[in-house]
Amino acid sequence: MDVLERELQLTYCTNIHPANGWPAVLAGLQQHVLDLKQRVAPDQAFGIGLRLSGQESHELLQPTALAAFQAWLAEHNLYVFTLNGFPYHPFHQQPVKDQVHAPDWREPERVAYTLRLIEILAALLPKGMHGSISTSPLSYKPWFADLASVPWALLNRHVLHVVAALVLLERERDIFIQLAFEPEPDGLLETSSELISYFEQLLAVGATELAAMLNCSLHEAQTAIRRHVGACLDTCHCAVAYEAPRTVITNYQAAGMSIAKVQLSSALQVQLGADRQAVATALAPFSEAIYLHQVIQRNRDGSLLHYRDLPQALAAIDDPQACEWRIHFHVPIFTSSFGVLNATQSALRESLQFLNEQPYSQHLEIETYTWDVLPSQLKLALTESIAREYAWVLHELKA
Repeated sequence: MDVLERELQLTYCTNIHPANGWPAVLAGLQQHVLDLKQRVAPDQAFGIGLRLSGQESHELLQPTALAAFQAWLAEHNLYVFTLNGFPYHPFHQQPVKDQVHAPDWREPERVAYTLRLIEILAALLPKGMHGSISTSPLSYKPWFADLASVPWALLNRHVLHVVAALVLLERERDIFIQLAFEPEPDGLLETSSELISYFEQLLAVGATELAAMLNCSLHEAQTAIRRHVGACLDTCHCAVAYEAPRTVITNYQAAGMSIAKVQLSSALQVQLGADRQAVATALAPFSEAIYLHQVIQRNRDGSLLHYRDLPQALAAIDDPQACEWRIHFHVPIFTSSFGVLNATQSALRESLQFLNEQPYSQHLEIETYTWDVLPSQLKLALTESIAREYAWVLHELKA
């Protein structure tokens, strides 16, 4: 939906709906989206942030499936402007953990999957609107012994293959889509500074390879990288890494890197004082078997300590040096606290306040995908919960 006539597109990510296979994805959209549109934007066109697995991208590209989906969107005044191209495999009701990164950007199937998503978004995107596809932070850092063992040239080649496809799409069909890398705790690109470093080396090293692919000048290749490669700013991930949103945004801008999409989300945050048993008890229901919930601990001396998942952190909760944990668990954005636990809502609010001052991105996507695994006391009816998140965001954007 167009927000406050400001050329901001606001949606939510459909990875919230458990589904396996395109028919199940479509059934989830039919069950929830029309009711949500009636609550949030009954008289407006309503945007969808579509998430498709590798299998679902194959299934939707069948001509009858894509044509039927286009007709359904048109019938109900719906449109798709952004895709979540990070998780490739089924994303609910079975362990995901570090396999959320598989296949990573070393694998040809990651390239093929992303190209299928580009083809789908090109078919669905409203005329004159630009699109975005968020993707993984290249790989999962613990899969490598050290950064020297990362096959950067192979990663670059695969990324540039996608960039070349995006350049040709715009040149031949006048459709502009950006690939947005999403830094994540323990991702190969974990922070905004790591993404900026990768972007700069892609410009310095990869542009020559792209120029050969496109038979263009080095300057034209660098311009293409700047235009088609951007950041996906996930405000949960940013907060877990103790990154200040304004600093992250201005650093991206200083590097000449666009913020193709902002994923609006909050992480868990806890202060570790004297009563740590109460904190451990409160966190126990969040320690679940589906997703990774990385923890970054701030020590009294200001240093940071990383845990790959919440159970490892809970085992070390009595560490006397620890004073704060930030936990990669996407919690409802309309809530700032859960008893002794807090959310990083203030970081999300800061991101939106900065957006009120300057339009650093046009694509906003609410991404609380953990409703299925939230503790029971935080669960409400799904459509009602998403509508509350929309209301909270719209209130902040009017502030």
